[in-house]
Amino acid sequence: MTDQITLGRYLFEKIKEAGVNSVFGVPGDFNLALLDHIKEVENLRWVGNANELNAGYEADGYSRINGFSCIITTFGVGELSAINAIAGSYAEHIPLIHIVGMPSILAEEKKLLLHHTLGDSKFDDFIQMSEKVSGKLKVLTNLESAPKIINDLIETSILTKRPVYLGFPSNFSDSLIPSSTINNLKLNLKFSQNIKTDEDEFVENIINLIQISKNPIILVDACASRHAVTDQVNQLAKITKFPVFTTPMGKSSFNEDSDEYYGIYVGELSSPDVKELVESTDCILSIGGLLSDFNTGSFSYSYTTNNVVEFHSNYCKFKRATYENLKMNGALINLVSKLLNLNLNFENKFKPPPSKFDYQSAKICPTGPLTQDYMWKKLSYFLKENDIIVTETGTSSFGILSTHFPKNVKAISQVLWGSIGFSLPAAVGAGFAADDLKKFDPNHPERRVILFIGDGSLQLTVQAISDACRWNIKPYIFVLNNNGYTIEKLIHGPTESYNNIQPWNHQIILDLFANKASYESLTVKTCKELDDLYNCEKFNNPDKIRLIELMLDEFDAPETLKLQAKLSDKINSA
Repeated sequence: MTDQITLGRYLFEKIKEAGVNSVFGVPGDFNLALLDHIKEVENLRWVGNANELNAGYEADGYSRINGFSCIITTFGVGELSAINAIAGSYAEHIPLIHIVGMPSILAEEKKLLLHHTLGDSKFDDFIQMSEKVSGKLKVLTNLESAPKIINDLIETSILTKRPVYLGFPSNFSDSLIPSSTINNLKLNLKFSQNIKTDEDEFVENIINLIQISKNPIILVDACASRHAVTDQVNQLAKITKFPVFTTPMGKSSFNEDSDEYYGIYVGELSSPDVKELVESTDCILSIGGLLSDFNTGSFSYSYTTNNVVEFHSNYCKFKRATYENLKMNGALINLVSKLLNLNLNFENKFKPPPSKFDYQSAKICPTGPLTQDYMWKKLSYFLKENDIIVTETGTSSFGILSTHFPKNVKAISQVLWGSIGFSLPAAVGAGFAADDLKKFDPNHPERRVILFIGDGSLQLTVQAISDACRWNIKPYIFVLNNNGYTIEKLIHGPTESYNNIQPWNHQIILDLFANKASYESLTVKTCKELDDLYNCEKFNNPDKIRLIELMLDEFDAPETLKLQAKLSDKINSA
């Protein structure tokens, strides 16, 4: 390395230092000079997407597996095409950096009437649009301060689990800085510690509470996984033997083969045995809660106790007392440590509810057409340890609640933001992450990526299949062909034309996109055909990209979705 390097190279060296090996995005004239420097960083891959929205969704999926990701777009038209995906990442606590190639400093100073602007000679219009969906937003204006700004944005994103925005003027890409800056400015990714007195008080209050409680439980939600405290949650459950329930967004955040796992709580939509156990408890340890409508059965939680302890990424609550800036990662480590030292000998007082084992009914294959109920329960037997399962907003995200997950299965869905079409590119992004992790660590387990998406949702982002084929990413793409937007039909307008779609011939989609990639297209119409497919040794080997069309009745849907749809329609019309 010479005495000087370009700022463009510095940026990508730091992206690589943060653990990223694949960069998503679309080229545009304001970022082209910057893209030249990706190839200067060893083992850093430019994916190159067909559109910015898919690039954003793929970066989201990549980050959920890898822990951080990067997307690059161009000023105006590019960044706005990606902003829906970035907003979803913000809502769902997904860390990534959105780098926007911007006009040069000189062009801004002279207020040139450039393309991709609103014709007003302003260069901050789009920055303001991104501000609300960015954990931190910076535009480089000074070469000297640029390296520290880049580091700060990456650190902020990873530590807060939010997307950040970096405006990168086109004339800065080739600007030179001392090469020593790379080693002198290392990323600092260590969490700041909690104020010890606050943390100790909070933990002591919890210990006193659970010692006098008769039937405490643990409720695990999405942010336990997003903010990487699942190991601490597992330790807490093993020490206390408290029953553990997850929310829909929290599914895969706790080992479902564990003796402590009792099922999914969704308020009124829960199975009766789960609902009774959760709502009759006298103490709830709630970890990483994200209490959105679809995550809570339209806000139908009905606790009978006020003894609720909440663990969050940037604050914690003990009953009605809020501990500002107290982070759950430190608090949980402290709690587990103190409980181990106390050796309180907790006992498990309850048997797992029968609904925990509902999936076992799929051992017997019924005759006749494929049904949602059988499909989701039978999936329990197809999944393997370390699989990545991605589900679309709609029947898939509700149906998957009936599936039993083996150990270390990772679930990806977008229950809160709920942008239709998210899941296909997210699955492709997760495939890139799994590919990178295996490529650079031979000991890393091979991970299959398995997607379930509706025929309507597929039409929004189908070009993501092209990205997978380009780089030989091999997801299983299960397409639920139920003749349109079933979730919308269940909520409102079951026979209205606005819930219909133009039917596609799904069996020739891979013919269009695959080119030289190895692929297979299949159709499943009956329970027996699905059974045979899951039992096929060749099918279980993820050696090619597969599209499996599942033929389902138009109004066949998971029972929880049918109930949720009624609640949603009631709320929408209130």
